[in-house]
Amino acid sequence: MNNSRFPISLHILTLLDDASGTVVSSEYLAGSININPVLVRKEIMNLRKHGFVDSKEGKGGGSFLAKSAEDINLGEVYKAVKNSNILGQSKNEPNPKCPVGRQINQHLNTLYDDAEKALIENLSRQTLADFALKFK
Repeated sequence: MNNSRFPISLHILTLLDDASGTVVSSEYLAGSININPVLVRKEIMNLRKHGFVDSKEGKGGGSFLAKSAEDINLGEVYKAVKNSNILGQSKNEPNPKCPVGRQINQHLNTLYDDAEKALIENLSRQTLADFALKFK
């Protein structure tokens, strides 16, 4: 299964949208998500690398959206944080002498690719602004 990076990133982005441009500390974000601020800072670095977030260093520092919530596509966010197949990967090697075993991984890969494309297409029809409206 995919890890928690997408929901954590979406939580961060939604909080930053709610802050309306004011700088938000990683401690505040971590308190809302209920995780260690170090994990928040790690995700913020990745979100900054992909142009979704910007940060202010030093005392009173924190993060803010680098562009409007209307311009942040959820499919792009998913692709920026994805690091594993959505449905997971088998750890064992099937028997190559078995008619199913020798082909299963290639057919699973096609199945997984199709499922992930459908997920990304669905997410791409939504912006952060659309998602954030659920909390207003």
